[in-house]
Amino acid sequence: MKIAEDLGQILVGSIILFYSARIALLRGNFEKAQVKFQECVSVQQQWRQIHHLCYWELMWCHSFQQQWRDAYRYADLLCRESRWSKAIYVYQKAAILSMMCEEELKSSGEDVVGLFRQVEGLKQRLAGKSIPTEKFAVRKSRRYSSAAPVKLVIPALEMMYVWNGFTIVGKRADATESLLITIERAEEQLRNDPNPSEFHPDDQCLVQMLKGLCLKHLGRLLQAELCFTQVLSSEKRIRYDHYLIPFTLYELGLLYKQQGDYVKATRFIEDAKLNYKDYSMESRLHFRIHAALSSLKGSPTNSP
Repeated sequence: MKIAEDLGQILVGSIILFYSARIALLRGNFEKAQVKFQECVSVQQQWRQIHHLCYWELMWCHSFQQQWRDAYRYADLLCRESRWSKAIYVYQKAAILSMMCEEELKSSGEDVVGLFRQVEGLKQRLAGKSIPTEKFAVRKSRRYSSAAPVKLVIPALEMMYVWNGFTIVGKRADATESLLITIERAEEQLRNDPNPSEFHPDDQCLVQMLKGLCLKHLGRLLQAELCFTQVLSSEKRIRYDHYLIPFTLYELGLLYKQQGDYVKATRFIEDAKLNYKDYSMESRLHFRIHAALSSLKGSPTNSP
């Protein structure tokens, strides 16, 4: 009985540590969050699932700060230890490795192309249905299936957006500025690409959407709007990543809400909701749209 009580206290203590770390992370205090998550791992060895939750959060803590070697370490632990979604873990690991410089990548000893090629064979079905994030990872990783693979552009930052990480990074101007530098570097590489691939328009739109998000969080709203409208004007050029248009409409709607133009905000978010279907991560966007429209209903211009 005493052992059971002790284990129960350890479990409760671990959960408290985990949630205090999550609160620190959501507030943008990455350094405190890292310490708390690591403490949560060290205080007990009985519940490995809690370790895996911490590894996932630590991977993002380091990703938000572009500490790719540390982020890779936790992504690798998840690949080896957790069975939740091997497809997502392997894709995430490959995406993080893709952000490293050549020297760091070489020292890791990993085969990035080989990892991306594993993803499709690792997808699973729950109750007869595919996991949307796995489907997204599988589709993106197919760029590596050919004999001459076409590299993904800033894939770890794209997944950061998929998991809603930009709203967390946006609380830290220093981290946001750092992300913006990385995104603008990718923008320049695409602009100067002498042999653009069939994926080039999609990659350009992804970069513009993520750039717009960073600018929005930095309060540079006019520049952010220009980035978002550039994506929307390229709709007919997009060949694969059709999700970018409804997600950009949603982000532009949020920008107008931030500016106090609630009518325009509602129009753009409704456009994303009503006029687009059968794209990647659709259910995830509809969840965000529902929350946004609910908040807009209580705004001054929409109140009776």
